[in-house]
Amino acid sequence: MNRELLERMQSGNPFRLDDPAFKEIIAFKDRTLSLSPELNASTNSDQFRERLSDIIGSKIDKSTTIFAPFHTNFGRYIKIGKNVFINHACSFLDMGGITIGDNVLIGPKVNLVSENHPIDPAQRNCLIGKPIVIKNNAWIGASATILPGITIGENSIVAAGAIVTKDVPDNTIVAGNPAKQIKNI
Repeated sequence: MNRELLERMQSGNPFRLDDPAFKEIIAFKDRTLSLSPELNASTNSDQFRERLSDIIGSKIDKSTTIFAPFHTNFGRYIKIGKNVFINHACSFLDMGGITIGDNVLIGPKVNLVSENHPIDPAQRNCLIGKPIVIKNNAWIGASATILPGITIGENSIVAAGAIVTKDVPDNTIVAGNPAKQIKNI
């Protein structure tokens, strides 16, 4: 994946689906789709890490545990730190970029959505990618959804079922839809 394309996808500017460069994106998406059944048929953690490392293009540390099923539409823009735990049935739409720090806990059925479409119907055939960053020691509760461009601060907690539409400061607990600060740690 070339650097220029990565920067365009994560710029927050509309990326037209009929752009000639989108063919490279489609090729990676097709590759990810073809590898996903093997990933989710893994029979142990080492095998799962190896197969997901192949999809994302970088080695996942042995201290990290990820449960199947795991879903991603692209894979190449996911970065996962050390000592991370990702529970089952999570979905990472990563064309805008997803970075997960060290010692992060992610509950079951969490959705990390780093891509969106423009509001203007005439532009809706575009993608807008904005990176999601989850800093060290954060905990994302079951069935939470993190939207494009959001940073979850260090040591922070996103309560189960929360929909995060704004950045979460360090050492903060948020809950609700949309998520609001309920406590400092």
